[in-house]
Amino acid sequence: MNRQVGVFAIVFVTALTLGYFLRGGYTTEPPDHAAGPGGAQEHSADGSPGEHGELGPREIRLTAAAEKLAEIQTARVERRHVGAEVRMVGKLAYDETRLAYISAYVPGRLDRLYIDFTGARVNKGDHLVYLYSPELLAAQEEMIQAIRTAKSLENSNVSVLRERVQTTVESSREKLRLWGLTNEQIARIEAGGVPQEHLTIYSPLTGIVIHKNAQEGMYVQTGTRIYTIADLSHLWVLLDAYESDLEWLRYGQPVDLEIEAFAGEIFRGRISFIDPVLDPATRTVKVRVQVANPDGRLKPEMFVRAVVQPQLTASGKVTSSDLVGKWISPMHPEIVRSRPGVCPICGTPLVPAERLGYVEDGSDADETPLVIPASAPLLTGRRAVVYVQVEGRPGSYEGREVTLGPRAGGYYLVEDGLVEGERVVVNGNFKLDSALQIQAKPSMMNPEGGGPSPAHAHGEGDR
Repeated sequence: MNRQVGVFAIVFVTALTLGYFLRGGYTTEPPDHAAGPGGAQEHSADGSPGEHGELGPREIRLTAAAEKLAEIQTARVERRHVGAEVRMVGKLAYDETRLAYISAYVPGRLDRLYIDFTGARVNKGDHLVYLYSPELLAAQEEMIQAIRTAKSLENSNVSVLRERVQTTVESSREKLRLWGLTNEQIARIEAGGVPQEHLTIYSPLTGIVIHKNAQEGMYVQTGTRIYTIADLSHLWVLLDAYESDLEWLRYGQPVDLEIEAFAGEIFRGRISFIDPVLDPATRTVKVRVQVANPDGRLKPEMFVRAVVQPQLTASGKVTSSDLVGKWISPMHPEIVRSRPGVCPICGTPLVPAERLGYVEDGSDADETPLVIPASAPLLTGRRAVVYVQVEGRPGSYEGREVTLGPRAGGYYLVEDGLVEGERVVVNGNFKLDSALQIQAKPSMMNPEGGGPSPAHAHGEGDR
């Protein structure tokens, strides 16, 4: 509370001092009456010397000293492509599409686990489990007997019988394949004519063992999970986005990621999913980003800061020069094509970028928006007031209500009220507004003005 009172006092004193300079400051010399016709000094509407004519109701003129005191700075109203900036935080997680669960295909006993601790790295094709299964033995015997029967009927004239036996052979082979035996293992059994007592289970991918759910000597049933293996060459980043930021986020947008463990280094990913449901407790939405991790430096559960900088059109829509007019995989955002087709990874049909929320009109995407710096407008409720430097009249500034679009980073999009090339006040605008309030002119807080405008006193000798 004391801090707010102090700030108000500083602004009020500055406005009074500014008003002092607006009236030319204090002087002990007699006024010059020769400047105006008939010997009277010419004045503007606010009582300051009117060498450039009358001032408008929202206009104010400053001397060079007053401009310096108010620290007035201006910037051009210009057309430029700008982007919003959305900041989010989250953490790294496993890519669920790159997890493999090693489970028992048949009931049996785990006679050996080749990987006996969590965190071990395995390569695709490495042996993991040595499993004894009576049911597997019976299935192998069935195949061996079917093969022997087929050989004995090779010279038979009964074709139906030969076909039926051959069907039995193929069925027994397929059963062994479904139970986890490789084609090489099945071929060895056929060549040797002797069933194998144990089944070796191999790793289906390269990755890290993140869970070990069994021990040697355990008896397992069909489907019992033995290991969980994660491929860490690609990870997910799970981020929290606020409701107000959702209008800027789109599937497929690039994201800059800063990892706490690698300060100053930027990693890049793409948005692959935006949760359709809001978390009622945090009022945030989960945003998922895919990030490559070829060297394995990134670890699940690491803390992440993320920045998305969407490009905007003149109408405030989200666009992307890399995606507009292209076709994207709805499951894998890295797959972008110039024509319709299917995703080479999952086979899903590609969809146009416009269906994912990017701007539909290509001409709108090419139009450069009119923008002003974010420090230029004074905002109150639904109104926005900017102070524009009056062209050809040094030291003169005009208050003007404008219609703004969305904020995009350090800029506001301008919908109405300004034209390209004008200069707006970006520093000192609140002091100008305070000076207008003192003079009872329209201002940010009092759009209609009010109260009598302070009169300029000439002293007794002027009456």
